[in-house]
Amino acid sequence: MPVHARPLLPMLRRWAAAALVLLLALGGGVVRAEGISLTHLSLQRLDAGLTLDFNIRVELPRVVEDALQRGVPMYFVAEATVYRHRWYWRDERVARATRVWRLAWQPLTRSYRVSFGGLNQSFETLSEALAAVRGVAHWKIADAAQLDADSRYYVEFSYRLDTSALPRPMQIGLAGQADWTLSVERTLRIE
Repeated sequence: MPVHARPLLPMLRRWAAAALVLLLALGGGVVRAEGISLTHLSLQRLDAGLTLDFNIRVELPRVVEDALQRGVPMYFVAEATVYRHRWYWRDERVARATRVWRLAWQPLTRSYRVSFGGLNQSFETLSEALAAVRGVAHWKIADAAQLDADSRYYVEFSYRLDTSALPRPMQIGLAGQADWTLSVERTLRIE
């Protein structure tokens, strides 16, 4: 190799490595953020009790979306637990509230169905169905009688894809797979 070409090689290698890292980061031009992220979370202490508002952004990984298309229903769970702070012992759990949404693909009608309690609603696209499971406004999580005016409280909030509700054969191989671990958790103090 000629002597004048040697300084050029390390620079070309660095440039090629940077281009490769950029290509891998962009996924070949397709950027898709998968998972669950919290976009809004707030508490309100009213005369009737404590209410919670939240909004979640949900992007299902390809594996979860494929299972949904094959007829496996997905369950999304929102949990809020209210604790009273105690300096002398463990914090006391005052109230707990849970909401569960069931998302399923209906092959006969070629639509997605979201079930919440006894209510069912059909949607034509997956994005419309996910919009129905991503937020709640004025969710009452504790009654006013459960909260003292002179005590300090905090709320532990979580939203997740419940893999324990999947069929048993599917649960066997999910233990270490990051695609199925969709959750977000936050703790808020009540002012």
